[in-house]
Amino acid sequence: MLENYLPILLFIIIGLLIGIIMPILGFFLGTRRPDPEKNSPYECGFEAFEDARMKFDVRYYLVAILFIIFDLEIAFLFPWAVVFKDIGLFGFIAMMIFLAILVIGFIYEWKKGALEWE
Repeated sequence: MLENYLPILLFIIIGLLIGIIMPILGFFLGTRRPDPEKNSPYECGFEAFEDARMKFDVRYYLVAILFIIFDLEIAFLFPWAVVFKDIGLFGFIAMMIFLAILVIGFIYEWKKGALEWE
């Protein structure tokens, strides 16, 4: 019985070994020549000027919610479309309710101004 799990165990062991050995090899074999250009801030183009716990504009969070809305929509829409003929009218109505809820979220984002940038 346990011999059926041997390939899974080997796969896990090999994956762990590769996951451990590759970063170690990269650390020891990689070049280390930092210069001021490599160490300069690259995310926003200027030095940090405030505390990391400063308040962000609410639009950042609204964009995150917008991403989740569309991500959920696509994640459920493709499998639904594949089995559309099998699930019939009940599946169609369920998906329309789901999409209506997502449209309400999208309208909320729109009204809050998440789609408008200065």
